[in-house]
Amino acid sequence: MAHINLGVFVSGGGTNLQAIIDASEADKIDATVVLVISDKEDAYGLERARQHDISAVHVPVGRNESPEYAAADQWHVQLLAEYDVDLVCLAGYMRLIGPEVMTTYAEAILNIHPALLPSFPGTHGQDDAADYGVKVAGCTVHFAWSEFDTGPIIIQAAVPVLPDDDGDSLAARILAQEHKIYPQAIQWYAQDRLHIQDRRVIVDNAPPPTILEAIISPGLEI
Repeated sequence: MAHINLGVFVSGGGTNLQAIIDASEADKIDATVVLVISDKEDAYGLERARQHDISAVHVPVGRNESPEYAAADQWHVQLLAEYDVDLVCLAGYMRLIGPEVMTTYAEAILNIHPALLPSFPGTHGQDDAADYGVKVAGCTVHFAWSEFDTGPIIIQAAVPVLPDDDGDSLAARILAQEHKIYPQAIQWYAQDRLHIQDRRVIVDNAPPPTILEAIISPGLEI
């Protein structure tokens, strides 16, 4: 087991970032957040980092494939190297990660999405699930690939969709599970228990829960 350094990318409030920081400071995961990067200067996730004496950097990102985008990609790689980051965690980062980061950190970038992928990808997963009328929704932690919300799935948590749910109420129920499963996935990575076979992720010594268990008690305690 190794203690790893995390670089977390955020675009907004950073509640998943906070969950990761809390798990680290409570010694529930063998990982420390050493760097937080945001494409938005006013992202509250940057302030969360500063409150915990974690380096927080605003990196402006231009349009995809623009010179500004390429420059940001190079800056990201330089920052991650400077802080000896072992694992990149996307926590509500609303931009595509650049090709240099993807290459440098191949199979070392995680993302969390508020839906049971591959269903309801994109920026409105909770609203889409509520509008579609599904009976079960949830969240997914997966290895990030170059396209949004793809990549091998590590862990998912399911929540029931209630008859009067809208996107906001469903999102709140899902978010509580996000805060559980993201630290769990990071801990498995730190323990070197994740192995990608084709597009499946094998977790050593972690039997999957039954569907019933996932719905009644989603997520795994760490």
